[in-house]
Amino acid sequence: MPPSQPPIQPTLPPAGEQQGAPHGGAMCSTDHPASRVIRDTIARFGDKWSILVIGLLQDGPQRFGDLHRRVDGISHRMLSQTLRSLERDGLVSRTSYPEVPPRVEYAATELGRSLSEPIVALVNWAADNHLAIFEAREAFDAAAELAAEPTAE
Repeated sequence: MPPSQPPIQPTLPPAGEQQGAPHGGAMCSTDHPASRVIRDTIARFGDKWSILVIGLLQDGPQRFGDLHRRVDGISHRMLSQTLRSLERDGLVSRTSYPEVPPRVEYAATELGRSLSEPIVALVNWAADNHLAIFEAREAFDAAAELAAEPTAE
């Protein structure tokens, strides 16, 4: 089990300051009163598996084995860790049924379901732009190869 980390306490803006979400890059700045909490929350979705698991749970409760089959390339251990982290963050609920054999289902909580719109938007953006990203990578790699080649003198 990983070492326990102290809980992150949100830092509220001083009294009288607007508490609405700022626009642009201000939310990412260390000057933003809640930047540590924002970074910690965004890091949850920066991992390889969380968005995929939350996305699949938008379809309704699912058993561990079903999720494991539907998330290509995830190990049993990584799925367990991802589900546990999402449960800890209040995005996923785990329901154990007293049956033989035991049955456990995972479901997106209300908070987890509220991620549906941004996740779908991100997935659509990735689908719409994957070719442009692939082309940019190819161009970057080709330029890096040219720069690395020794010049004939």
